[in-house]
Amino acid sequence: MPLFLDLHDLPDGVTAAHVAEMHQADLDVEHKYNCRGLTYWCDGIRKTAFCLFEAPSKEALIELHENAHGAVPTRIIEVNDTIVESFLGRIEDPEKSKNTSLNIVNDPAFRTLMVVKIKHKCLRTSDTNTLDAAIRGYTSAIKALTTDHNGGLVRNQANTFLVSFALVSDAIHCAIEIMNNYNKVVTPDLEFKIGISAGIPVTDKDGIFEDTIKASDYLSDIAKGDFTITSAVKDLYESENQNKSIEHKPISVIKTKDEDFLMLLMDITEKIWSHSTTTVSDFEENLGYSKSKLYRTMMKLVGKSPNIFLRDYRLHKALELLKKQSSNVSEIAYETGFNSPAYFSKCFLKKYGIQPSNFSYEK
Repeated sequence: MPLFLDLHDLPDGVTAAHVAEMHQADLDVEHKYNCRGLTYWCDGIRKTAFCLFEAPSKEALIELHENAHGAVPTRIIEVNDTIVESFLGRIEDPEKSKNTSLNIVNDPAFRTLMVVKIKHKCLRTSDTNTLDAAIRGYTSAIKALTTDHNGGLVRNQANTFLVSFALVSDAIHCAIEIMNNYNKVVTPDLEFKIGISAGIPVTDKDGIFEDTIKASDYLSDIAKGDFTITSAVKDLYESENQNKSIEHKPISVIKTKDEDFLMLLMDITEKIWSHSTTTVSDFEENLGYSKSKLYRTMMKLVGKSPNIFLRDYRLHKALELLKKQSSNVSEIAYETGFNSPAYFSKCFLKKYGIQPSNFSYEK
């Protein structure tokens, strides 16, 4: 049976005890709708509650809620139990809340998400074994530090790590130690990029934590600094630490309006990057920026001109295709928006220090 996670916006005055009563009302009649309630999360600060249910359909779950207590969900998404547990730490009620007269769960579903990316600066063939060994070492260290700081590793693929934390402080301290670990044994041909954002699991998107994942991913991908957090994360950290500020030089705090710009920039880029006719003017038109304003904004937030940004984005996509070994160099050049294989090879050599035709990757 499908698994659903729903969002309830709580009116003023509704407490965790009220939510517990509504959840119990659901459980009392769930059999009539062929549903099974697994657990819920309640966040009094943000006035939200989330229910995890097995149900034959979204309509059945809505009907259950409506007839049990009248609180119809604002939004429902279908989820995977393994993914839910990775992000939220459980898929059933906490042990301490079981076998009580009223199952009050004071556990918000709000999470801080960290994305860590290990990127290649150079692909010189003589360094392949050294780089692979370094990446394996860093991977082990990242996994260990994640556990040490109460994080849940949601995903690790293509040298990218997605980690979920209940506390912002744990996320920040884990990220600082990851960067310190890298700086102690710097590998010149590799770079670390970290992005941290925070949010709720259900929004207007179809995927769990989709908005927050995107924000963390984009910050770790294109933001100018090596370690970037949102202003909301900064505020939450200070709130958890009695207004103590984050005292760590590599951390860049991005303002909300700048975060919005990066999100929009990446949304546009993902739609048009592969078209060979795409130019900087397409960004200017879609963003509503003049040529000079776009250049200034890109240099400030990304550290690259619009032309270099587009070229590097295409080269990164080309590198991913080369790793898959599913196409030849000429095919990859055209697939990634380059007008000619010769120009593609020239750009690839300049960025990675090796001709794409000489690149080999063993999985």
